[in-house]
Amino acid sequence: MHLTINGRRCSFQPGMTMYEVARDHGIFIPVLCRHEDMRPSGSCRICSVEVQGCAQLVASCTQPAEPGMVIHTDTDAVRSFRRTVIELLLAQGNHRCSECASARSCVLRRLADMYGIERTGFKVIVPAEPLTDDGNEMIVRDQSICVLCGLCVQACNELQVSSSIGCMGRGPASRIGPPAGDDLAQSDCVFCGECVRVCPVGALREKRHPLAVDTDDDRTVSTTCAYCGVGCQMDLHVQQNRIIRVTTPRMGAPAPNNGSLCIKGRFGYDFSAHPDRLTHALVRRGGRLVVSDPDEAVRAVAQRLAAIEQTHGPDAIAGLASARCTNEENYLFQKFFRSVLGTNNVDHCARLCHSPSVAALADVLGSGAMTNSIADIAQSDCILVTGSNTTENHPVIGAALKRAVTARGALLIVVDPRRVALVRHASIWLRPRPGTDIAWINGLAHILLRDNLIDESFISDRTAHFDQFKESVAAYTPQRVQALTGIPADDLTAAARMYGRARSASLLYGMGITQHVCGTDTVRALANLVLMTGNIGRPGTGINPLRGQNNVQGACDMGCLPNVLPGYRPVSDPVARTLFERAWDCRLPDRPGLTTPQILEKTLDGSIKALFIMGENPMLSEPDSANVSTALGRLELLVCQDIFLNETARLADIVLPAAAWAEKDGTSTNTERRVQRVRRTLIPPGRARSDLELLCSLAAAMGAQWHYTGAEDVFNELRDLVPQYQGITYQRIESTGLQWPCPSVDHPGTPVLHIDGFPCGRALFSEVASGALSEPPDGEYPFILTTGRILYHYHTATMSGRSRALVSRAPDAFVEINPADAEKLGLTDGQRVRVISRRGEIKPIVCITSRCDTGVVFIPFHYCEAAANVLTGAACDPVAGIAEFKACAVKLEKSQCRSLNCFSVF
Repeated sequence: MHLTINGRRCSFQPGMTMYEVARDHGIFIPVLCRHEDMRPSGSCRICSVEVQGCAQLVASCTQPAEPGMVIHTDTDAVRSFRRTVIELLLAQGNHRCSECASARSCVLRRLADMYGIERTGFKVIVPAEPLTDDGNEMIVRDQSICVLCGLCVQACNELQVSSSIGCMGRGPASRIGPPAGDDLAQSDCVFCGECVRVCPVGALREKRHPLAVDTDDDRTVSTTCAYCGVGCQMDLHVQQNRIIRVTTPRMGAPAPNNGSLCIKGRFGYDFSAHPDRLTHALVRRGGRLVVSDPDEAVRAVAQRLAAIEQTHGPDAIAGLASARCTNEENYLFQKFFRSVLGTNNVDHCARLCHSPSVAALADVLGSGAMTNSIADIAQSDCILVTGSNTTENHPVIGAALKRAVTARGALLIVVDPRRVALVRHASIWLRPRPGTDIAWINGLAHILLRDNLIDESFISDRTAHFDQFKESVAAYTPQRVQALTGIPADDLTAAARMYGRARSASLLYGMGITQHVCGTDTVRALANLVLMTGNIGRPGTGINPLRGQNNVQGACDMGCLPNVLPGYRPVSDPVARTLFERAWDCRLPDRPGLTTPQILEKTLDGSIKALFIMGENPMLSEPDSANVSTALGRLELLVCQDIFLNETARLADIVLPAAAWAEKDGTSTNTERRVQRVRRTLIPPGRARSDLELLCSLAAAMGAQWHYTGAEDVFNELRDLVPQYQGITYQRIESTGLQWPCPSVDHPGTPVLHIDGFPCGRALFSEVASGALSEPPDGEYPFILTTGRILYHYHTATMSGRSRALVSRAPDAFVEINPADAEKLGLTDGQRVRVISRRGEIKPIVCITSRCDTGVVFIPFHYCEAAANVLTGAACDPVAGIAEFKACAVKLEKSQCRSLNCFSVF
């Protein structure tokens, strides 16, 4: 089909608007209220054009294109109309462009300049009273310059799917804000900043640092977010060596987030300038940590490690790498331990989150990573989400899930013991008792088999062990599953049919699945569902573990695990060892090293003498904190390399000051296997240095001959050794990351795994049986405690606990308890309560909510003042070594304590 614009013949597809046709043919039409990712509203009319045969000008952003149309976009009449509209908008409020911090990015100001408008000819309507809401630490809402374009409301409704703001009133009294008329801080706004991103006039803007004005020295650097595993792309704006704000493009932003961020990404950056930053090394002398020269401290670490190695052997030393460090730094960390010290005792926090995914999926499919891409959510007919509070733990993915439901009508199955926010958008919610996941998963499989909702050709062509699996789930009838889990049999059946009848069904899961003593078997059970329905190897399908931290996938890829070298090659494989021995010019140990729980166990019995921790905080992140403290206290040498003196570093013998994420170069790999650039934006404070530089100095002090000029040198070495990364270069990921495997420099990357087959040949069905909690509730400890993360904090809050914006939203530790249980115990909202397990007690604030079922309480693990892992037990999954963070027995008692929160804000 064709039409004519400004004399040019233009082709188009059915359903396109006139504006879209013009845009695709490079014909400019100005817009103010239109955004590429949202439905056009036509409210501003600036995009109006002449259409031959129409008596009036037509809004091109809403008018469908029709064959034979003759359109003119820049006639005198069109220009005059646009000038009038712009002048009317300028008259609507107090637009002081010379004083406005958003003047450079203001679309209205840009349009006024384009049409030669210095000031409006209409009477300016200035509000009689101030209309500014700045009662929070994130966003300023200035109604006096709002032009009521509605983009912010659309962004909240269509992109974030929060419906936190709307348009109220009529005529001159029209206002945009929370429906109840409250300020944002008192509303249900999650402060993602989506409204700020799309606002064309600065009526919504960041509550910036006082230095933040648009000046010529405002430097902007694109990088990857430092928080969760989504790997959001963002622009850091810097003045005087400080980040003053974080933005993303209004239009055309890259994957994986396409311009969206959460509160942590957009407003949680100020930790990098916190006065608590480590600026010099610290060495323990006379029982106290005292300031030391970093070079001397590195030499001291080298000398003491060498002495322990000579006396006790290399396996008396262990190291914990970091999911918050770059690929290059993690690669060097494990290389240092294996090639310089000669031990495989290397692990990191994947042990605490998705080690069951790595173990189970590698066995079943041949690869332990997310099979599909975040963008695939938009192609799923049915999405099963389990063990993931996605809107809080991975907010950008959570928003994509909500959009799939609201924009396309996708079916959403949520399975979680808590009434998480995603439940509001679910087609069906299954609420199992904690620890009964295998039972309900096997129950779904039973129904899929019974109702013949399976892909027999896929099973026959691409899998093995199906008959044994089929027999293993025969006993998991809906009625039996109801008795085991509490899920009504009819609901289970309905969910199974939704999943089984979908053309493309996607399965996403988080640590609610993996953080159990049966975590590995539970992941195997989920994989059975995917295999029996053939929902793998196609867009919109797959089994997708959502990684919790910004580079936990990359740290695994780099070999920061005790049993594999970079690229997941077993340390016991002589061929793999030979490859690395030649590259590193050394002999490598052939026995797998110790996992984190084993390291702590061997520390207690005296076998481990030294522990080097890079960017981790096991005093808060490991289960049974008292046991961890005892273990660390028995070491001859504890070295911590970090950006703050966290709870673990306070126990160290030597502390090395590291650079934060915005102070170094490198790459990270997100949850969908996308390798992306991390760019140096700031100069590290004092004598702090990047982990890469510190590791190179330490290796040199121990006699290693490493010759790297920077992060790119390290990356080039590792990509030669890691087949999945072979085709990725810094040049290729300068603008947009690539998803591994990427075997050659002309390979486009792999958004979807297992399209043509599995690395292991045939995928394997598994026989798994439901089990019991390692510590079920009883008469003395009648509640099940489950732990997790919340939107406003990250991991052990080393970073988020030093962000003014994030702390303002969640300053205190709390325990969620069902109203019925609270009434029985005589508890009220906001009071302190003693939560006691067999290992210790803490005193969080009571939060009475129906999010938890009766008999279940929830505590986030971020808070040092009431560390949830004081309570949790160390019982582990026998395969993956992960602890049962999601279930331990506790009791609650009233407390008179009025302790203060521990976060150190500016």
